[in-house]
Amino acid sequence: QAQLVEFGGGSVQAGGSLRLSCSASGLTVTRNCMGWFRQAPGKEREGVVRIYNGDLIGVPADSVKGRFTASQDNAKNTMSLQMDNLKPEDTAMYYCAAVRGYCRGGLVDDFDFWGQGTQVTVSP
Repeated sequence: QAQLVEFGGGSVQAGGSLRLSCSASGLTVTRNCMGWFRQAPGKEREGVVRIYNGDLIGVPADSVKGRFTASQDNAKNTMSLQMDNLKPEDTAMYYCAAVRGYCRGGLVDDFDFWGQGTQVTVSP
């Protein structure tokens, strides 16, 4: 059974940056589909970005294009999300997700393993 743990959330002012990390056990991040999702209060969980073997799969969500960058570290078996030029509307709980093998899709149901989430709060 795979386990995912997120790190790096926090509070920043608009325009600032944060870097989230996801540590995986029970699966190799570069050989399986990994994704970042987020869920704001009162809203559904939405996909942010997917990555497989270091390559982006599909396109990032329009709301984060040009500001968020996903990467993987094979040696550490981690996935990261660099978030720049943060906006108040980026405030959400951010989740790391994984599914074995290649990416099936970008929806919540397309992923089998989830981290506990890390809170990101962006103030005006």
